[in-house]
Amino acid sequence: MTVACLESLTFGLGRLVRAADLLGERLLLLTRDPAHYAHELDRLPAGALDVVVTDTFDVERAAELLRHTPGLRGLISSTDTWTPAGAALTERLGLPGLDPAVLRLTRDKAAVRTRLHDAGLTRGRAVECAGPDRAARGQLLEGVGLPLVLKDTAGTGSQNVWLVRDEGELDAALAEASGRDLKGRLFAEPYFSGPVYSAETLTWDGRTRLLGVSSRLMSPEPRFREEVTAFPVAFPDPRRTSLERWLDRVLAAIDYTDRFAHVEFVLTADGPEVVEVNPRIGGALVGEGMCRALGVNVYEAMLEAALGRRPRLMDAALPGGPAVAFVLGYPAAPGVFTGVAGLDRLTGMPGAPAWYPVRRAGDLIEHLGDSRGYAGIVYAEAETAELATHRAVAAANALRVLTDLAGREAPGG
Repeated sequence: MTVACLESLTFGLGRLVRAADLLGERLLLLTRDPAHYAHELDRLPAGALDVVVTDTFDVERAAELLRHTPGLRGLISSTDTWTPAGAALTERLGLPGLDPAVLRLTRDKAAVRTRLHDAGLTRGRAVECAGPDRAARGQLLEGVGLPLVLKDTAGTGSQNVWLVRDEGELDAALAEASGRDLKGRLFAEPYFSGPVYSAETLTWDGRTRLLGVSSRLMSPEPRFREEVTAFPVAFPDPRRTSLERWLDRVLAAIDYTDRFAHVEFVLTADGPEVVEVNPRIGGALVGEGMCRALGVNVYEAMLEAALGRRPRLMDAALPGGPAVAFVLGYPAAPGVFTGVAGLDRLTGMPGAPAWYPVRRAGDLIEHLGDSRGYAGIVYAEAETAELATHRAVAAANALRVLTDLAGREAPGG
């Protein structure tokens, strides 16, 4: 019996393999580049899963491979980038899964905001940008107002996102956006002020369970670079209950009936406002942090959902564990990544801090304004998310991500 993964998040593959073993399934990873998962694969026993290298954007080729996979029973597509391809494959192969139209909707941020606005679940409308001319500019100012956020309907990792606080910044953002290769369309929405969080939820048969909330500490304006995350945020019980009910309504409004979701929201002075709905478990080390903090392997639920079964996690009592936090490690300047200084200093620091590598020596790091720029993650634990954050930040401050500016200009670099 086989469950296929169409690519995966950088971390979590080991947890997924262990979950598959427990459920009596064999995991098959379809990937363009196994080296992307080197940290996870190097720690698994030989033969722990099957890995097939293929162009995972080629839906026809992937469908042909999967049709010839003995005992194929489910498909997991846990990344934003491959969500549309995963939806198409699930539909073609008749595998269990969420309605492909709903998955495609979640990848259109403007359409999601419009749906939520129509349902009375957000104060902000989405206004699509027809172009950089004065008429389009006026439409954005009239339809959204200032401040606003200009972004890609299918963007990921805070890429192609501009904060616009005045008309001069709007002109500059429109000009810059006109030269970008967007994955979707350009649109504007209101900028909601307040701390950013991510709700980690599991939904089955239309009912949503809030597993916890991650904090999202961001860079100073005008960037939207993610820097520090902690889980679980200790909301008072009434606030947590209110959030769970609100999330249930948000997901129901977009017909999101089954699977994990990672819902980013701003907690404004007037209540929560959705930033985006991601049809997957949280990225970076969110999944690992959930496993440790909740005391269960949440990836079992991912597999059960892919098999069309009600995940036991929907009803399970959670034994709990340490709160967790992690800091994304960015270099001070772009260039060729050469390593990390100070890793030896982590030994003996509180919280059992550890470095999780994302980049390999020789990789070129060009973009420091969004999540493409981090080379690894510093992880730490404590009794509360607040204390875990302090420990993770202290550990991260002892490290330096190194880049070679000269190597940036080297042939082939």
